[in-house]
Amino acid sequence: MLTPQLSETLPVAYQRLRQRLVGIGWLALGSLVERNQPGQGGPRYQWSRRVGGKTVTVALSAEQFEWLQGAIANQRQVWDVLLAMQQLTAAHMLKNLPNPPRRKRLSKKQLGLN
Repeated sequence: MLTPQLSETLPVAYQRLRQRLVGIGWLALGSLVERNQPGQGGPRYQWSRRVGGKTVTVALSAEQFEWLQGAIANQRQVWDVLLAMQQLTAAHMLKNLPNPPRRKRLSKKQLGLN
């Protein structure tokens, strides 16, 4: 059975994506709401996220709100980088490893490369 080896020479694009992950700071899931209109009621800053299948909402201070904005942005950046890495991995595997006989070529949509 073949296993992916890190010792293989990685394409430059893949190495760049890996390097982008090195500098990532704190990560957080969820979304933030800032109420800035008078009379809306409730806390001014809120953080909502899924925990154990339920949505949990927490009131935040202005400092916590700002800090979490960066952490959530980092999380989204990680997702984008991982998606690009997955696409490069699929393309590399299909190009460099033997394929079974096929009647039709696989489309980019089927491969998740679109």
